[in-house]
Amino acid sequence: MAKLHIEATERSPEIDFDFDSGKLAIKGESYPEDIIAFFGPVNEKLETYLSSLNGGDVEVNFELIYFNSSSTKILIGMFDSFDEAAERGNDVTINWRYDEDDDTMEELGEEFAEDLEYATFNMVKVAD
Repeated sequence: MAKLHIEATERSPEIDFDFDSGKLAIKGESYPEDIIAFFGPVNEKLETYLSSLNGGDVEVNFELIYFNSSSTKILIGMFDSFDEAAERGNDVTINWRYDEDDDTMEELGEEFAEDLEYATFNMVKVAD
């Protein structure tokens, strides 16, 4: 499957999905004007990739500094998809990277982690 790379903008995060290596990353801020237009194609490719996995390894790195409520819904859907892939026997590791001084992102990561049953969720504190 082809790599998916979208450069960050002022309102949307960088998306760097290397499907062949199983390394996926979302980094930056997420409050695009049209959430469906931005994340629709991303989620479509992600779902295609995850549904085709059979005993694969996936490492997902989130390093978000801000996201709005619409992005939260998208992220929850992604976490559900990652957890379902892990439930089917794939090794899915999610790394939630946050600035050591950002209590909000730390708390959000902890909340996301609580909803996962099968995927591994790591809280990764990043120093300034």
